[in-house]
Amino acid sequence: MMKAPYAVQVQESRGRVHAQERSDERTPFQRDRDRVVHSAAFRKLQYKTQVFVNHEGDFYRTRLTHSLEVAQIARAIARALALDEDLTECLALAHDLGHPPFGHAGERGLDEALRDFGGFDHNDQSFRVVTMLEQRYAGFDGLNLTWETLEGLAKHNGPLKRPPPAIAAFDALHPLDLARQTSAEAQVAAFADDIAYNTHDLDDGLRAGLFGFEDILALPVIGDLLREARRLTEDPPRLRAELSRRVINALVHDALAESGRRLAALAPRSAADIRAAPDPVIGFSGEIRAANTSLKRFLMARMYRHWKVNRMTYKSEHVTRTLGGLLLKRPDLLPDDWRERAGQGETAEAAATVRDYVAGMTDRYALDEFSRLTDPAIPA
Repeated sequence: MMKAPYAVQVQESRGRVHAQERSDERTPFQRDRDRVVHSAAFRKLQYKTQVFVNHEGDFYRTRLTHSLEVAQIARAIARALALDEDLTECLALAHDLGHPPFGHAGERGLDEALRDFGGFDHNDQSFRVVTMLEQRYAGFDGLNLTWETLEGLAKHNGPLKRPPPAIAAFDALHPLDLARQTSAEAQVAAFADDIAYNTHDLDDGLRAGLFGFEDILALPVIGDLLREARRLTEDPPRLRAELSRRVINALVHDALAESGRRLAALAPRSAADIRAAPDPVIGFSGEIRAANTSLKRFLMARMYRHWKVNRMTYKSEHVTRTLGGLLLKRPDLLPDDWRERAGQGETAEAAATVRDYVAGMTDRYALDEFSRLTDPAIPA
């Protein structure tokens, strides 16, 4: 398919930090995507929490299933807008590589434990994973991704005026134009993240019984879509699926229409024009943006702050806070290879090591390590 002039063009890629021979079979962005999929950090996402901890049920989303759903939505939008689908997909698959165990609850606990040493930011950690922590090549650390992929990951949430440490350090050596807009492909990946997150949390909340169908009838747009779905079925599992499909469809169609209007108004002739624009070119209409905000508020009140979720959130924060704080003070408790890297306790080097160690854990490993470090009855 012919790409739009404002799409990122493969032949104009700014390349990689470490020069590598080009592939005859794959574009640079296809190779980036494949490197992400084959990384250890990507495999671990299977056992990292979205909202519900892994052992609470087999049907709830994990970071891996979330990333796959984001990639599907992002690729569909990219195709409709004639963008580079491979770059968009790669960014969607890679955006959560730095998440610690237990989702945002785990992030808050680790951030608190390391507060005196810069805290914890999962987006910065994702960047650290792909530029340093993955060790799959003999000649360098990281995945050696293209400039365009690294730019999109660094600016997943938009332009950065005060970049976090890992991104700032890389930018000092290899500038990523952090203060400007990112590519349309990266904007699509970030937007698909928002669409997938809200939609599947609505589905998981219904599945878990934290709220019912009657509770969401008053939500703007969502209520109307539920009434449409009910004309076809009242069977709860089928109704959930019908509703989720309609919500995603409505959000994607609105994003395409609004983004089309913004692109027509800007009339960009290149990806550089997208980056130089004063505002993003991907977005929702006012009506859908307001409906999305209402859905987020509902989920915050009825799901994320539900007493059952509060209990697990408390325990999850406690685990990562304890692991981070204990290992920061006592890096001699770390396995040999990590202990050597950490050096003395309560230093910047120890904090960086503990950050990488805990953030790289799955939910299951974090619980096991917590038990090994705090319960005398559990073998080391």
